Amino acid sequence: MKEILSKFYRFSNSWTGTIIIVLFVIFFIAQAFRIPSGSMKDSLLIGDHLFAKKFAYGISMPHIPFIEQSIMPWSDSLRLMDGDKPERGDIVIFRYPGNVKQHFVKRCIALPGDELFVSDKNLFLHHNEGDAWIKENFEDSQIIAFAGKLWVKNPYMALHPGIHHDDKIINQGYEQMMPLFNMPPIKVDADNYFMMGDNRDHSNDSRFWGAVPYENIEGTPWFIYFSVDENWEIRWDRMGKTPTDLEAPYHLDLAREERLKIDKDDHGIY
Repeated sequence: MKEILSKFYRFSNSWTGTIIIVLFVIFFIAQAFRIPSGSMKDSLLIGDHLFAKKFAYGISMPHIPFIEQSIMPWSDSLRLMDGDKPERGDIVIFRYPGNVKQHFVKRCIALPGDELFVSDKNLFLHHNEGDAWIKENFEDSQIIAFAGKLWVKNPYMALHPGIHHDDKIINQGYEQMMPLFNMPPIKVDADNYFMMGDNRDHSNDSRFWGAVPYENIEGTPWFIYFSVDENWEIRWDRMGKTPTDLEAPYHLDLAREERLKIDKDDHGIY
């Protein structure tokens, strides 16, 4: 055993060994990402640098960092091995279906077989478990009857208080953003997951380009290792925190203060 450890130590100290170990970690364990846009405020902020847990949902096809080239260029597959599937409410890192070299981070709000629609910005979800399950798991005040089924209104806002709407975005003059306000009922296809940003009125997500195939899913945020605001001031209070930690009232209050300060004139979508 001692001899094996000694050989591994010598190997890890070589250039070849270092590169192989680093790539193994990036491919299968943890990969660093930076949050470039505000679509997940107040849960994740612009300037958050985080490690993604790559093995959370099976094993995705390894890609060489920066150039995003698959290690198996002869294959179109984005997945090596299936594993756990995202659950409702998970924050998920995935490859954008419109450009698989680009990573997005959003919250999973509907599973395969779920149905949903948007009315006056409100999300209504019919869980695939059916009406009886909905009655057992939600308060009557959250449930409405529509089209012969029960639907839950805004099922995630109480559990994930970083989810919010922008009162400045109203249903006048924003026709190009119509899915933000109203979207007809749809059913999520098998092996697909419907994603939405927590910054609901400033998020380019599944409302515009559809659900995300399971094979596009890369992982979930693990913890923030560095965070800096627009003035290049370090957010020490966010470092080392998990997404669950950041949903605590203290961190959400700080994130809301920053959002209100920065976004007072923001009418864009990202």
